[in-house]
Parts: sequence; C-alpha cells; structure tokens
Amino acid sequence: MAEFLELKAARGARGSVRLPGSKSISNRVLLLAALAAGETTVRGLLDAEDTRVMREALERLGVPITERAHALTVKGAGGQFPEKKADLFLGNAGTALRPLTAALALCEGECFVSGVPRMHERPIGDLVDALRAIGARIDYQAKPGFPPLAIHPAKVRVAAPVPVKGDVSSQFLSAMLMALPLTAGDATIEVRGELISKPYVEITLSVMRRFGIAVERDGWSRFAIPAASYSSPGAIYVEGDASSASYFLAAGALGGGPVRVVGVGRESIQGDVRFAEVLEAIGARVRMDEGWIECAGRGRLRAFDLDLNHIPDAAMTAAVLALFADGPSRLRNIASWRVKETDRIAAMAAELRKLGAQVDEGADYLRITPGALKPGVAIDTYDDHRMAMSFALVALGGVPVRIKNPQCVAKTFPDYFTALASITA
Repeated sequence: MAEFLELKAARGARGSVRLPGSKSISNRVLLLAALAAGETTVRGLLDAEDTRVMREALERLGVPITERAHALTVKGAGGQFPEKKADLFLGNAGTALRPLTAALALCEGECFVSGVPRMHERPIGDLVDALRAIGARIDYQAKPGFPPLAIHPAKVRVAAPVPVKGDVSSQFLSAMLMALPLTAGDATIEVRGELISKPYVEITLSVMRRFGIAVERDGWSRFAIPAASYSSPGAIYVEGDASSASYFLAAGALGGGPVRVVGVGRESIQGDVRFAEVLEAIGARVRMDEGWIECAGRGRLRAFDLDLNHIPDAAMTAAVLALFADGPSRLRNIASWRVKETDRIAAMAAELRKLGAQVDEGADYLRITPGALKPGVAIDTYDDHRMAMSFALVALGGVPVRIKNPQCVAKTFPDYFTALASITA
C-alpha cells in the first residue's frame, strides 16, 4: 500500500465525472431494505468500505443479499433479523454502526458491535441513552459513552415521547427514526438541544417514505412516527454522492472549468448540493439540472464568512478553497467536525498552516488567512478520506503536493484520484 501519492502542479481542470452512489443514502437503503417485507433491488449503490461493512453486517444477521448485473437484491426480513446472535465489526462507518445499534436494540438479539480504534473515540452515549429510555439493554464494553457495545435482548416500550439529543450528531436522531417503526406502535421523538446537520435527517425521512413510513415533523423538535411496518418499494436507485461532488466542482472553480458532475442535481435529496451556493458566494459560476451540476471559475475567489452547519462534509472543501481567496475567510458552526473520522478542526488547521496559511482555530470555527502556497508539502490525512480528497485540490494552485496514506479514500470513493486526474491538466 502506497505511503504517499505525489500530485504534480496542475494548470487547470475541465471535463465530466460520474459520481459514485451517496454513502448516506446507500447505508440507509441497505438497512431499511433488510428490515422491510419483500425483496428490494438496489441500483447505484456505493461500493466502498462504509457500505461493505454494512452489507457484511446485514448478511451476518441472516439477511440474504445477492449481486447481479450491477444491482443488489436484498431479501427483507420483515421487521426482525433472522440471526439473533452476531459479532459485528463496522470499521469507522458512523452511518452503519449508529443506525444498526438502534435497530439491534429493538430486535431482541444478543450482539456485539465494534469498529476501528477511532470509531471507539466517536461518541454514541446520546443514542444509547435514548434507547435505554424505552427499555433497551446496552452495555459499554470499554469507555462509557463510546463503542464497543454489547446489546442484549429486551422488551422495549414506547409510551411517552422519546428524548434524543441533537447537538452532537444528527445520526442519533436518524438512527432512532429508522428503528422505532420496529416497535409496531405509534411513537414520538422530541429533540433536545439544537439539531445539527438537518439535511441528513431529511435524507432519512425521504428514504423512510420510500419504504412506506411517512414521519410527520413539527419543525425540527418533534417527530411523529406512525404505527406501520416497512415494505419494499420493489426497486430503488441511489443518486450520486453530493459530498464527493464538492471536490470536482471546487476543481472547476479553481481550474477554470467547466467541470460537470453527473448523478446528482437539482432534485437531489442531499443537503450537500447546497455547496453550489458556497461556490456562487465566492465568485464561481454554477449551472444545475436534474441530473448534473457544473462549475466554472471566474478569476480570484472571494473571501467568505459562512455558517456551514448544514453541510459539514462539503465544508471541508470550502476550507481548502479559503487558501485561494482574496482575504481571510471564516467557517462557522462546525463543532461536529470534532467527532468525525478525526478531529477535523484540529487536522484541517494543522495542514492549512503547513501550506502557508494563518489559521485561528476555535471550538466550532476556523478563520483562515491565505498566504503564499508552499510547494511539495506532505499532507497528513489522519486516516480520513475527506482530508485526502479536499487537500488534493491544492495542486490546482500550481504547486505539487504530497498526499500521505492516499488509500484512505477507499472509505467512500476508491477511484477518487483517478477521477480527479481525468479532469486536470
């Protein structure tokens, strides 16, 4: 496995890239297809580490999954996993471990859930507290509040509104939303604190509707789940990954363009399509249709001061673009970066400084003042796919850059560097 990848200075970017499937949608679809009654054919599914660990976990739980002609067929279990004992390893995939934890807690099985060391540093206490409030039996196997977890058989009962904290990760709310239909009764969730990353909850609600569960919400503080069971839509298509789209669209802004991403567009259910608004705010030209987005540069990028809580993943791309702005830029309300695949605020600040920027780092913000780009910098990626993908854009500043541990992009986009090379000169 390569220790680093040397990216030569690039003169421009132009062309088209077909995106892999959305990670967020893929793992939600896999889980609900497994829990639904009937068979579901899934096309466009992301094939990467995060979806493979979800698929392997579901197969260990007795869910038959077959692959043929670029599609998966999932034979749903109709509400309860067939296998009641399982030891599940879920890597560093929060979109797999957290929703599965909630579903398993309501499936009366005996399961052990774990991940890589970094996953064991990512909090899950708010989700466990919500599940325990309805009678679930979950024990921490190491540090309280964090995986690994032992999940035991239990009879849950939902009588009063279920409190779920929303200010650390929206995945806790999404996990409860997807799991509570397994109780076969009406249920209500009340969100405590300010809900972050709301567009990811919208993805959850959209996928649940496709599988027959229409959740009613009162703002972002109260969610009513009807007494209904998941049913297969027969076939479902996973749209392209909007977070991955951000890198290529940013390449268009930096390298002249136009660069077009295919597989996601105006009708997307993913919040990260709003990265297009960031690009327009900093001076790029953006065009969009139902199935594609295109970006072209129009000279020096403008400095920005933006609340990016709604697009935390694509916000990392914006942080790298700040290197090329005409003044200091500020990314606000990004505290969730602290509990991602790495502490992304600290990691981003460290690597931007290596490249010549002045960076002020706070609990939930970064202030970035660009300087003369330093050539040949070796970027530490912290085993975080988004660090590797976003910092690869530095080569479009006309300087070579070295990306350490480039294979970490396999988490969500194994062919990323090939795709990037296809549009850069």
